[in-house]
This record gives sequence, structure tokens and C-alpha cells, in this order.
Amino acid sequence: MHFEQVLLLCACCTVLSAKSSRPNIIFILADDYGFHDIGYHKSEIKTPNLDKLAAAGVKLENYYVQPICTPTRSQFMSGRYQIHTGLQHGIIWASQPNGLPLDSPTVADKIKQAGYSTHAVGKWHLGFYKDDYLPTNRGFDSYYGYLTGSEDYYTHKRCDSHDANYMYCGLDLHNNTNPVFNETGHYSTYLFTERAINVIKDHDESKPFFLYLAYQSTHAPLQVPDKYLTPYSHIKDKNRRTFAGMTACMDEGIGNITAVLNATGQLENTLIVFSTDNGGQVAAGGNNWPLRGWKGSLWEGGFHGVGFVYGDMLKNKGTVNNQLIHVSDWFPTLVGVAGGNTSGTKPLDGFDQWKTISEGGASPRQEILHNIDILTQPKGAKLYNNTFDTRIRAAIRVGDWKLITGDPGNSSWIPPPHLSKNTVVDKDDKAKNLWLFDIAKDPNEHNDLSASQPGIVKRLLDRLEDYQKTAVPPRYPDPDPKCDPKLHGGVWGPWE
Repeated sequence: MHFEQVLLLCACCTVLSAKSSRPNIIFILADDYGFHDIGYHKSEIKTPNLDKLAAAGVKLENYYVQPICTPTRSQFMSGRYQIHTGLQHGIIWASQPNGLPLDSPTVADKIKQAGYSTHAVGKWHLGFYKDDYLPTNRGFDSYYGYLTGSEDYYTHKRCDSHDANYMYCGLDLHNNTNPVFNETGHYSTYLFTERAINVIKDHDESKPFFLYLAYQSTHAPLQVPDKYLTPYSHIKDKNRRTFAGMTACMDEGIGNITAVLNATGQLENTLIVFSTDNGGQVAAGGNNWPLRGWKGSLWEGGFHGVGFVYGDMLKNKGTVNNQLIHVSDWFPTLVGVAGGNTSGTKPLDGFDQWKTISEGGASPRQEILHNIDILTQPKGAKLYNNTFDTRIRAAIRVGDWKLITGDPGNSSWIPPPHLSKNTVVDKDDKAKNLWLFDIAKDPNEHNDLSASQPGIVKRLLDRLEDYQKTAVPPRYPDPDPKCDPKLHGGVWGPWE
């Protein structure tokens, strides 16, 4: 089925009479989608469908994710900080025997227990080396997508070179647990949109559904059908131009999904959440202007997320929410919306934010642990005694205050290529390992207050020390040669 035919489906959709009173839930996760990459953040990239949903819903402008893929997905799926799941360092590489721990239910498990049908489409990236880690064993009734972190949009093949001695390559497209060999040349944004539409059209409307739609867009490699480049021919930077086209294709897909919901009479009873998984990757066309830093960094550009919520059940529609919200909060929030409960989980780090989002109330969240990563190379000298070691890579937000320690990653302010402003490169001492910012007053992190506010620094270091005492050891195993797709029919999949 071609993407251009998707809208024609609407005329053939039948509205069923026996509908559930509880809302359907669609959680859309864009990949490497930067703060400056959505239209309503004054981007040069047009996103009319996303803008329309956001304007009619609640825009989340004090919303945080994680700096890279796996940690954000793990915290959404578990409701727990990555220091509590062992995923505090890096991503899960395709060749690593690693995954989101099995010792606690996922958000899909809990929503399924509440009586929903549950479906995952797109990127998984939470481990697959054993069958137990596959999406269909983590609470989802169905799954269509890829298990690794990135791949070719047309061939659906992935090569993993994390092991310096080997290059492992194979197909990574699955329908439930079965490999899909016949979609070569079919652009993944089309594929995943079509699958999402089929979930919406085919489900039993007497039972609500939960759809986790994790698009491949806009992660590298930079690939998109040519027709999406034409409106952006004025963008001279090739990476940015292609990225813009990829965004336009994703936005069109989300518009088509919304159209099908409307045609089937389900839109008014569907809650839609949109989120990015981390900041934009500037080297691959993304942008986070005017925020500092990019994907992988502990600056705001690394994890100040794009997010909004749409749905008729919102009491505070058409507003901007500036309350502190974190990706781990979706677990208790969405389980609550589904009428479920969080019993049987390990202690959650997320908070139920439904009243905050729907009614504009105060957030129950006072702080965010952005991360503590003891495996990253320490930086500089230890500056304070009897508290957290400033050489360790970490960041925390308490109220309006944000503290960064260790190596924060790329520290530049990088405007989109079409602006005449030049990139501002951080001039800090290369051995520096401590920064303090008042994010409410200085959201773009220009004014380090660590020297003038030692009392606040000490208080936040003590909070990091408290968190570190609760951390489990990082799980970051060596690559396993048994992963090689050549040993498994040329396909990425479980090998233990």
C-alpha cells in the first residue's frame, strides 16, 4: 500500500457502535528531533499537523527527556531512572547482550492489565538478545518495527561496528517475532504510519487501545523521498534540507493518522502524546537553537524535549504548560489515564502528571536526576569533600537550579544553518567540571553561577550523592560474537 493511498482509507472506515468509555492512548516518539525542529518553536521547518495538534492541546515547555535513545525509552517504558535499571551509560548496541531489566513491568504491561489492547510500532532499542526482551514479551500484543538503534530507511538493514574487531550486518524488520523480507524500498516512515493506521482501523472498538509509535524519523541516516525535498530547496545546507524533508514526511504521517482517527469517530476519545527522545543531532541536520549543546550532552540542548498532549479529555486545552515534567512521568500518568494501577512495580521515579497537564495544576515533581554515569572518563579535579565527586559525569535539576559535573559533552550554541549568527564555542577551561545555572532566568545556560553560589552547589552535590547511593551497577557488556546475523539467517534477533 502506497503512502498516498492512506487518506483514501478513511472513506471505507466503519464506525462501530460499542465503544469503550476509556480513551485510546497513542504515544508518538520522534527520534533525534531537536528543540528547534518543530514549527511552533519558530523553526524554518514547517510542521502543520504537529502545530495544529499542539495548539489545540497542551504544549509542554518545561519537559525533559534524556540525551540519547535507550535511556529515554527505558525511562518511558519503566518509569524509573536509568541509575535504577543499570542503563546509565551509553545506548544498547545491537551486538551487546543487554536490555531493559525484566524485574519490573513495563507501561505496556500495566496498561494491558487495565484491559487495553497494546501495540508497538517502530524502533525498540531496549534489548533483544533473549526472547524475553522482545516487545511481545514486554506487554505488547503486537509489534512491527526494528529492534536495534538505527538502520537504512529503505533496505531496513543495520550494521553494528561497536566491536572494533568485527562488522555485524543484517536485516532488522519484524512483524511480531517474524522477520519481514519483502519491504525493501518501502520507506520506513510510510511503513510505520501504515501499520499504525491498520491498528486503529482493525481494533475492536469495545476495547480501548494503547499504541506506542516510535518513528525512525528523524535519526540518521539522512534519507527521504525526493518529493519532500522540493519545498526546502532554499535550504543550502544539504543535511538540514534532508532533515527538513524527513520531518515533513513524519508530520504528514501524523496528519494521516489523525485523519483516520477522525474518520472512524475515534479522535474525540483518543489521547495523543508527542515527544522527542533526545536533543537534535546537529551533525545530522537537527538543531536545538537557542539551547546550548546537542544530542548526547548534559546541556539543555541534549534533553530539553519537544512535547505536547492532545485530546478532548484535557480540561486545559489550548495552553502552554511550564511545570516541570520528565519522561519517566508518562508511566504513572498514562497508567492512571487507562484506569490501571502501578502495584507490582519497583519504586517509580515518575509522577502522575495528569492534573498538571489536564488542569494546569502544580507539578508534583520538584527535581529531575538527569543522570549519573560513573563509566564516562572522569574529568578535572575533585572540588568538594564529603559529597558527590565533581569528576563524575552527572547532572541534576532541583527547582530552577541545574548542576552539571564531570564531562558534559558538546558545549556550543549552534544556530540553524540559514541564520547568519555564528556558532558560539564554549571558552571554559578544558579541565572545568562544575557548572550551576538558574534555568528559569537563564534557559540557554550562558551564566555559570557555581563560583558565586557555593551553598547551592553543595546542596545539589549532596542530592547527587543521595541518588548515587541508590544506583545499581551500570550494565554495559562487551559485544557478543554470537549476535552475528550471519548465524541467524541474515537477521538481527535473539541469540541466547
